[in-house]
Amino acid sequence: MYDEFVKKKDVKREAYSLGGVQHIAGCSEPPRSSHDGGIAKFERNNPRQVLISEAIAKMIIRDLQAVQIVENKGFQDLLQLLEPRYTPEPCYYIQQQLPGYAYQVQMATKQVLTAAESCSITLDVWRSGSGRGRGRGGGYLGVTCHFITGDWQIKSALLACLPLAGHNTAQHVLSEFEEISHTHGIVGKVFRVVADPFPCWSGFQLPGFCLHGSEEEEDGEEDNSDEEMGAGVGVGMEAVDNSLDLCFGPCRIACFTRTLGLCVREGLRSSPQLSIALTKAACFYNYVTATVPPEKLGQVFGTGGVRAPPGITHGEQCWNWQLKAVRRMLESAEFLEDIVDRHDLTLSSFEKEVLRELVDVMEPFEEATDMVQGDKHVSVSLALPCVLGLRKHLAETAIRQCTGMLLGLAQALDRRLAAILEDPLHVTATALDPQFKLSWSSDIKWHRQVLLKETAKHLQAAVGGGSPQLPRQEPQLPPSKRSKLFSFMKQCQTSQTNSVEQELDTYLHEDTRDEDPLHYWKRKATDFPQLSQVAKKVFTVPATTTPVERIFHTVGKILRPKRCRPLPQNLETLIYLKANYHFLWT
Repeated sequence: MYDEFVKKKDVKREAYSLGGVQHIAGCSEPPRSSHDGGIAKFERNNPRQVLISEAIAKMIIRDLQAVQIVENKGFQDLLQLLEPRYTPEPCYYIQQQLPGYAYQVQMATKQVLTAAESCSITLDVWRSGSGRGRGRGGGYLGVTCHFITGDWQIKSALLACLPLAGHNTAQHVLSEFEEISHTHGIVGKVFRVVADPFPCWSGFQLPGFCLHGSEEEEDGEEDNSDEEMGAGVGVGMEAVDNSLDLCFGPCRIACFTRTLGLCVREGLRSSPQLSIALTKAACFYNYVTATVPPEKLGQVFGTGGVRAPPGITHGEQCWNWQLKAVRRMLESAEFLEDIVDRHDLTLSSFEKEVLRELVDVMEPFEEATDMVQGDKHVSVSLALPCVLGLRKHLAETAIRQCTGMLLGLAQALDRRLAAILEDPLHVTATALDPQFKLSWSSDIKWHRQVLLKETAKHLQAAVGGGSPQLPRQEPQLPPSKRSKLFSFMKQCQTSQTNSVEQELDTYLHEDTRDEDPLHYWKRKATDFPQLSQVAKKVFTVPATTTPVERIFHTVGKILRPKRCRPLPQNLETLIYLKANYHFLWT
């Protein structure tokens, strides 16, 4: 299969160099004659034919389309217009190519993971069908691996996308995970497993802020999510959470992004008048965007409108995207009221005050959510400073109308995220981030001891137990004639290997700097060899949502049960290839 892959690369290069207008020389077989006008058709092994067929496969993978699209009359007419000599391939031919692509990805993934010293794993589950989130129907398990290469580049690879059927316990997920670990050779390399109670939750709207007729779909999703995410902290939720801890032990941590989202969701639901004001604001927003000319609307929302966060589907309406729309609308309330003829939809003074308090209170939460969303890998070093900043913000904020929201946010933050402040992993990751170090600490001496203890533990694990392994000392060479010739020069003293404590003192003595942690440790790996080993582990743990989770959310949006759209055949293979697209085509 690898040889065939290399041949395709050569064929594609030839096709690009010669183009599709001229006849491509060097074909092993003459072109076939067409029955519709005498235009010569490409043979299957023609470089141009192979290139177009591969482009179609790319489109199907990237857009998660059904393979049957190649047999649609409109699609074939478009191909014939663009390249009359192309011979349309049947759907089963494209379908047969997908396992070959998946095999190439698997081989490439195993090869890069062989060189990785350690990695972290994220587990994501998506339910499909009417029983989504309630233990019925089908679904998919995504296992994503995050690792740092030898040149300090963070990489992510989807190791598997497995179809699930019926009720799946944490033990079932664990057995699947162990098999995947053996297949990819990462047994003993996994540092942390980021897993939440299944099924995973994927976002929400501001309460009552339903845009452009999306009330039915979004409300239904939120109703189901109450049971899934335990809005009332149910017993079933705790049981699943405990079973995950039993399966993965201390290696398992919760996803910071989802936990932060739960805190926001609980806090926003603690203020009833907030939902009323947001419902009125949504009606006004929908009417404005539907009736006001785009040139005038651009004065409020800009030429591109209020854009969704990076990495989020354009049509998705998440709470932080909606908060930006509310902020822009409040800033231009007088202008909008002047150009709108529906005075019954304009906001009252009380409603504006409620929404301003919402915007002011939620601004730091919005900033934190924006940081951990998108395509860029963000490590858990960001989690602890975010929690401290949010707690300080809530303690210093005074409002009149939405006191329930303020209290609900504070209680949810303490209940769900306060443990991060004393968690050794988060303390270590934040301290090894050059932009933070221990500048946030209220007890530097205690946090320094935590950091020393965690560093020693990681170094012992790296050598299989015992004391940290020191670099081997090279034997002293006898003086050579060349050294005698230059003996008048001062000889450099051989530096002794620093202990972990000495490295830590030197590192903390430096000033904090706004630099990417991986760039910093790539520069400082020689100066701090032992601390850099620990950094190479802790910075593999993501605080962000994973690529496969965003793919799952996209699939859930375009394949809702209410629309009765069937899932594409081998959807798990398409998701696997879409997430690992860079391994095949860059």
